[in-house]
Amino acid sequence: MLWFLNLRKNKFEGSIPFEIGQLQALHELDLSENMLRGTIPATLGTLKMLENLNLSHNNLSGTFSSDFDDMSSLASVDISFNHLEGPLPNIPASRNITFEAVRNNKGLCGNVTSSKICNKQSNNLLDRMDKKAKLLVLFLVSFVTLMLVVGGVSYILIQKSKRRKARTLRLFSMGLFNGEMFHQKIVEATENFDDKYLIGVGAQGSVYKAELLEGQFFAVKKIHPRCDTDYFNVHKAFSSEIQALTNIKHRNVVKLLGFFLNSSLSFLLYEFLEGSSLDNILKNDIQASKLDWRKRVIVVRDVVDALFHMHHGLSCPIVHRDISSKNIIVDPEYQEAHIIDFGIAKFLKLDSSNMTSFVGTYGYAAPEIAFTMQANEKCDVYSFGVLTLEILMGRHPSELISSLIEIRTSYDFPLKDVLDQRLPPPSNQIVVELMSIARIALACLNEDPRCRPTMEQVSVKLLRSKPYSVNQFNNITLGELMRT
Repeated sequence: MLWFLNLRKNKFEGSIPFEIGQLQALHELDLSENMLRGTIPATLGTLKMLENLNLSHNNLSGTFSSDFDDMSSLASVDISFNHLEGPLPNIPASRNITFEAVRNNKGLCGNVTSSKICNKQSNNLLDRMDKKAKLLVLFLVSFVTLMLVVGGVSYILIQKSKRRKARTLRLFSMGLFNGEMFHQKIVEATENFDDKYLIGVGAQGSVYKAELLEGQFFAVKKIHPRCDTDYFNVHKAFSSEIQALTNIKHRNVVKLLGFFLNSSLSFLLYEFLEGSSLDNILKNDIQASKLDWRKRVIVVRDVVDALFHMHHGLSCPIVHRDISSKNIIVDPEYQEAHIIDFGIAKFLKLDSSNMTSFVGTYGYAAPEIAFTMQANEKCDVYSFGVLTLEILMGRHPSELISSLIEIRTSYDFPLKDVLDQRLPPPSNQIVVELMSIARIALACLNEDPRCRPTMEQVSVKLLRSKPYSVNQFNNITLGELMRT
C-alpha cells in the first residue's frame, strides 16, 4: 500500500499517468521540478486520502476537473510555475492556498490573495451568502437575549481562558501531523528525546533523528529552554513567521515541516537530509579529498542560489543570520548542498531587528554586529564570504582575514598557496572559476557593509564570463583579486 510518492526533480517528460488515480491510499504526491506537460488527469481527483499535492515547476496546462471538488482531505497544494488556468477546485485547500503556491500560471482564479476572483465562483458565493444571511438574522434575533444574559459570564470565562493559554499555549503548524498527535508521535519516536537519537547540538537547540512514519525519517530540533517572561506575548508573531518559513520552497534550503511550542517544550520538525555537515567534511582528510574542486564549486553555487532566493525571491525577504559550515549539509555524493537552521535565531527572539545578545556563530558574523546589534542581509553576505574562503582553503580563514585587515603585505599572498593543499592542483577548466569565486568572497568581506555586494550581484557575477585566464592562476595574488 503506497502512502507517499515523491518523484521530484527527475526530468520526467510527457503527461501525468492517469493510473496514479488507482493509488487510493496515497497521502502525498510530489511531481514537482520535472518537465511534465498536458492537463492534470481527472483521476487524481479520486484520491480521497491525498493530503499534500505538489505539481509545481512543470509545463502543465488546462483547467481542473470537477472531480477535484471532492478532495476534502487535501490540505496543501502547490501548482506554481505551470500554464494552468480557470477556477481552482472548490475545496478548503484552495480557499487557504497562498499566492506563492499558484504564482506564474496562465490564468488561475479563485479566493486567493493577489489572484483574481472567478465570476461564476463569485456569483455562487453571493447566492450562498444570501441564504446564510437569512438564517443568520433569524438566529441572531432568537439568540440576542440569551447573549445579553450570559455576556458578563462569558467575558470572565474568556479572560480566564486567555490567561490559561498564556501558561500552556500550544501552537501547531499545518504539516504531516496535527495537534496532540504531532507532539505525541515525536516524543514516542525519540523516546522522550533520548541521546541515542541525537545527531547534532547547536547554540539554539539539539537535533534528533526520528522515524515518525514507517521508513520515513525526520529531523527534530528541540529548542533550548528560554527564560523570557514575555515569551508568550509574541506567540502570534512567532506563529506567522514560522508559517513564512514553511512556505519557503527551494531545493537548497531544508524544508521546515512543522513546530510545537508551549511553556516547557519547543521543537521544530524538518525533513531529514542524508549526508554530513560541511564543517565535518572539511575536518576529515578523507572526506575533504572526495570534495574535489568541481564539487566545491557546486557547494558555493548552491549556497548562492539559496541566499539569493531568501533575500530577493520572496515578497518578505528573510535573513538567515547564522551562515556557517556547520549549517551547510552536503549530500553523500557531494552533488548538492542545503542550508539548515534557516532563520530560527531571528524568529525565536522577542525583537528580530535589535538584539540584546549575540546571534550567529563567532568567526562568521559580520564585524558591525558587535557594535550595532542589528542584522540584515549584508550580514549574511559577510558570512557567505567567510564560508566561501573556508571551502577554498579547507579550513576556517580566521588567520587570513585578520592578516588582510592588519598587514597590507598579506595582499601579496598567491591564491594558489591559499587553496586547500590536500587536493591536487585544479584543472584548467576549473581554475578560472576558482579565481572568480575567490574574488567574490573577498568582496563580501569588506568591513563596510555598504560596499559589500548583494546576493543578487553575487549570483550575476558567478554567471558572467570570468575576467581571468588560465595563465594568471600561478601568479595572481589576493591583492590583485581584491582590486579587479
